[in-house]
Amino acid sequence: MVYIDWDFFSRQLEAGYHIDETCFYFSDDAEEEVHYIGFIAKYECPYWAGYCDIPNGCEFSTAEELVTAPIYNGMSLKERWDNVVITEIEGICVEDWYKYMNHV
Repeated sequence: MVYIDWDFFSRQLEAGYHIDETCFYFSDDAEEEVHYIGFIAKYECPYWAGYCDIPNGCEFSTAEELVTAPIYNGMSLKERWDNVVITEIEGICVEDWYKYMNHV
């Protein structure tokens, strides 16, 4: 498993570069519920969270809004980052995403 540093991940998210459909869970969640976030440039609010894990999902104008929204048991993704385990990005495993995709 590849650990992704917060600064590196937040740069990719801010740039919206090869980052859509990021799947993750929190290691301190006994049920390991899968969560989803992403970026789709063609929308007015291109950053999104949920839809299947967060009722009605959420849309955001900026990456900062997405990562600081207290939507994970009253805490933000940024606050819980030390417990984030990313399993896939762009539909591929993190190891391949890290190795084969271009990054900013």
